[in-house]
Amino acid sequence: MKTLALPPLLAVLACAACAPVVQGGPPLALPSGLTETASIGTVYVSTGWVNADEEFASTFAEEVDQEMQSCAYGTYPLDLRIHVEEVHRAGRLQTALTGEGEHGIRAVAELVDPRRDNQIMGRYPLVVRADAGGRLAGLLGDRQMIASEAFGRALCDAAFSRNPRRSGPHNATAG
Repeated sequence: MKTLALPPLLAVLACAACAPVVQGGPPLALPSGLTETASIGTVYVSTGWVNADEEFASTFAEEVDQEMQSCAYGTYPLDLRIHVEEVHRAGRLQTALTGEGEHGIRAVAELVDPRRDNQIMGRYPLVVRADAGGRLAGLLGDRQMIASEAFGRALCDAAFSRNPRRSGPHNATAG
């Protein structure tokens, strides 16, 4: 199993072979107080058998961490564990020819409290789809970044009821 850890606000990723992974279970919303006071400390990503290379895992961790820093800006540190179960990226040639395509990620995210022996405070199984962006973006765009950013935004919305970014050219995903 591949596992990566990303300390907050650092672009350097460190492989953490013994890093904890998602325990699984039913969805669990964060307690209301934590939605306002939580911040994200370390992001752990495991991909297991998914056909994803190290570049995907590092891009995914960076993009999700960046989104989380924009929506979980409190002072109570939680760690984020994500297990990616499925990744789909639209084919460049098909998107260039048809102008249509979609990237997708299915994963489970758990927000855990490192101060309480990694007690799970929130669990979010998410299936996220992002438009490939038309012919030019489909051909030249960073498919991993687009899908990863979309997942981060969906997690921010699910856990904190906030969209971390406004739409615009600074953003890889629409909406």
